[in-house]
Amino acid sequence: MLEELAHIGRDPATNGYVRDAWSDCDLLLREWFAGEAARRGLDTREDRNGNLWAWWGDPSATPGVVTGSHLDSVRQGGAFDGPLGVVSAFAALDILRNRDFVPGRPLGIACFTDEEGARFGVPCMGSRLLTGVLAPSRALGLVDDEGDTLADVLVRTGREPGRIGRDDETLGHLGTFVELHVEQGRGLADLDRPVGVAGAIWPHGRWRFDFHGQANHAGTTRLADRDDPMLPFARMVLAAREAAAGHDAVATVGKVRVSPGNANAVPGLVSAWLDARGPDERDVRALVAELTEGAGRAQVSEESWTPVVDFDVALRDRLAAVAGGDSAAPVLPTGAGHDAGILASAGVPSAMLFVRNPTGVSHSPAEHAEQADCEAGVVALANVLEDLCR
Repeated sequence: MLEELAHIGRDPATNGYVRDAWSDCDLLLREWFAGEAARRGLDTREDRNGNLWAWWGDPSATPGVVTGSHLDSVRQGGAFDGPLGVVSAFAALDILRNRDFVPGRPLGIACFTDEEGARFGVPCMGSRLLTGVLAPSRALGLVDDEGDTLADVLVRTGREPGRIGRDDETLGHLGTFVELHVEQGRGLADLDRPVGVAGAIWPHGRWRFDFHGQANHAGTTRLADRDDPMLPFARMVLAAREAAAGHDAVATVGKVRVSPGNANAVPGLVSAWLDARGPDERDVRALVAELTEGAGRAQVSEESWTPVVDFDVALRDRLAAVAGGDSAAPVLPTGAGHDAGILASAGVPSAMLFVRNPTGVSHSPAEHAEQADCEAGVVALANVLEDLCR
């Protein structure tokens, strides 16, 4: 199944993937999901926010056990972040049927929309809208790099913008959610274990810094007469690294937009996006406050925030016992955000399985997982689903 997806959105120059939400690539991936569900006789539904659900059994009668992940990617991302969880969900269901297992609860496979937030800047868009964490009015007004709003894009793909928002009917179908994901770090590689369980997700967020100046000619404007926003921006980037070290956190400026963007002009505006994360919410907040104060007259706006997520301890331990085989699977924290974290924060019992990443590299074409480890992840997921669906 991963091979069937390998060509969709792949950049031949880098071998990275560009799978923005609601793009032509995303629509092809949605068709693939529906096709896999149909081949297995599952009932496929799209909720008000574009999330896809394939059901074995009727969740309207009894809340079900759901697994899955997402199919969109960061720009120039890898082949495993997201798709591995969706593919593994279908493969685990196949294993259960080969065992002649009949679930005592409905079993669902989910594909969340716009988990990465690459197009509109807000990660986990589908699950945030589903749970009501993100207001529809704000979501519909988000603008992509081409100047299109989410509302515009939804209309073009045949959806109704007025329908998005908290979906209590769909939430009522979710009894338990388990997301399998390639590990985004080296924890399992260092422990020499193929599969692990998430213990907690660090608090994390994104902030936009707009540095305003005056656009002017690069050759004729004296240094003393310049109001160059690139200078406070550069100072902020350096300060972010120092502040992160001082607050036991991580901070990254990975996206910058310069206007007007001419090589022979002093910029008039530099917009930069800060990603900050850490084990302790107070440290992350203090880091951002320090950078905001140091940025002077820059405009700073919070685009997303997710508090710490401590996964349900009983469910986590149950997964560790079932997924680990002869010994309990290791429990690891993570600095990466996931739809499972959004659902957990909204009160849906949720947990995560990780599959070993030998290099620890993620959000990059170098992201990898060995075939044997992926298969071990599928077996572990199947065992977990069988246990939860009894």
